Amino acid sequence: MSAHLSNGRVNLNILREAARKELREFLDKCAGSKAIVWDEYLTGPFGLIAQYSLLKEHEVEKMFTLKGGRLPAADVKNIIFFVRPRLELMDIIAENVISEDKMHSPRDFHILFVPRRSMLCEQRLKEQGVLGSFINIDEYILDLIPYDGDLLSMESEGAFRECYLESDQTSLYHTAKGLMTLQALYGTIPQIFGKGECARHVANMMLRMKREFAGSQTQILPVFDSLLLLDRNIDLLTPLATQLTYEGLIDEVYGITNGYAKLPPEKFAAQKKQGEVGKDLPTEPKKMQLNSAEELYAEIRDKNFNAIGAALSKKAKIISAAFEERHNAKTVGEIKQFVSQLPHMQAARSSLANHTSIAELIKDITSEKNSLYSFSFHVQLTTLHSSSLPSVLISSEAFFDNLTVEQEFMTGVDTDKVNTYIEDSIAQKDPLIKILRLVCMQSVCNNGLKQKILDYYKREILQTYGYEHMLTLNNLEKTGLLKPQTSTRNNYPTIRKTLKLWMEDANEQNPNDISYVYSGYAPLSIRLTQVLARPGWRSIEEVLKMLPGPHFEERQQLPAGLHKKRQQGENRTTLVFFLGGVTYAEVAALRFLSQMEDGGTEYIIATTKLINGTSWIKSLMDRPEAP
Repeated sequence: MSAHLSNGRVNLNILREAARKELREFLDKCAGSKAIVWDEYLTGPFGLIAQYSLLKEHEVEKMFTLKGGRLPAADVKNIIFFVRPRLELMDIIAENVISEDKMHSPRDFHILFVPRRSMLCEQRLKEQGVLGSFINIDEYILDLIPYDGDLLSMESEGAFRECYLESDQTSLYHTAKGLMTLQALYGTIPQIFGKGECARHVANMMLRMKREFAGSQTQILPVFDSLLLLDRNIDLLTPLATQLTYEGLIDEVYGITNGYAKLPPEKFAAQKKQGEVGKDLPTEPKKMQLNSAEELYAEIRDKNFNAIGAALSKKAKIISAAFEERHNAKTVGEIKQFVSQLPHMQAARSSLANHTSIAELIKDITSEKNSLYSFSFHVQLTTLHSSSLPSVLISSEAFFDNLTVEQEFMTGVDTDKVNTYIEDSIAQKDPLIKILRLVCMQSVCNNGLKQKILDYYKREILQTYGYEHMLTLNNLEKTGLLKPQTSTRNNYPTIRKTLKLWMEDANEQNPNDISYVYSGYAPLSIRLTQVLARPGWRSIEEVLKMLPGPHFEERQQLPAGLHKKRQQGENRTTLVFFLGGVTYAEVAALRFLSQMEDGGTEYIIATTKLINGTSWIKSLMDRPEAP
């Protein structure tokens, strides 16, 4: 299950095992049979750490979702609440406990706060008169969760909002604690670089914690050579843009939550054997796990979507040829060898059928005939007992028009006037989040909008979508996403030219630059990472001054004898931590840099949350739309 975590440059399974060990220890504190009552948000992150089988080994017999009223019936000795430290959840727990007490059930109650205990929450339980009912009140420090072989996330859904809107630095403290845990397992990180106010805070907290625990340092040879802390607000543009990698588009269209995507079932029903055609089509979404444990997904996830058709076609031919080998197997030994390879080949065939279906679903939304963003599949899966793909392109003007406007803004075209596409989209009452993404992108690329234009957009949005969204517009302004122009100078064109953020004729099939992930736009955050590795930030001092917050470098003293001796040609390992969220396209760009032959650096990525433009804007809305 977790083999993919240990295949990368850094064995992230060590972190997962440490988290599992702590969980087992807590469960063993509560002797006897157990039922866990889950704060629903935590079930996804916990699924990446431990499956039900581990809980079952420690006498967990039932699991429920935290809801008001009475708990479902369960013949167990212990009830354990796994919750985030939220006051509204304490009221629900109190309701559960009081209803159990009325039934006079002889049960022990325990509460496990994730990731930290909270005095306020305990006070609320006291006010509700149930604090004394708990035998154990503990905390489970789940800061950094291994998502994949090179990816860690805190899954802190409100981190950007808390830091930039509410001036709440709790998530920064959790980040610093998570990085200290990482250093306890993988050794002290000798160099820390950073850009932004939040990055500075995290680095300061880390250095202070290191001084406080000076005597208890672990004698581990450092795995990481450097840490780069990046504030999300130094690059507000990237998450607003539509991601154009395979994984990025799955996230944009369907959303990826804790490594799983829920997909429409229709295309997958077509994979059924012909004898089953008469059966009812499934109505439940198909839930698919997406990580590098699946060979094909690891191969195609970071490709530009335009390159997916050719990649799947090539894979289909390889699998088809492998199945044809059975005709050449003459001797008993050859037949035996073919049979031993069969499970792997069948898994590869099933995987290909699934990803062909996903690619078709996305193609239906993204393809435009003769556009800069179209492709046609030529994958024949008939030999794989699956329907062959239609070569007809289903056009989607909305996607193409949206992308065209985004690319115009990124290249600085007409960013200082009211955009007719945005006007028309508001008039047609397109989804509000789509409008907000585009208006914010125009504002970011123009260093704010003229007051007249900003007022016009606000008026149109409020009159069309309702005045309750005034709070949301205010939030976007506070975070710098949507703001009035305060100076005539727009720094974005200078930043774009100096850092080469726009590359004409980006090669999507065989990329030679990170700009392929957005078909021309190179994410600012990743360019900064690339320049830091070579030739260094001194070469772009002027640009760094134009971006918000300080930039800095700190060195951490290593214990004697733990200095890493690098072999000739050995790559450096850098941990890049995004404070406020990172997109899958940015992750793909960092993986591309890791794989460059002359790159010299391999990257491990960490973040407070994996985001896309929609989930990011939603986190800043005070009255989010119904899903």
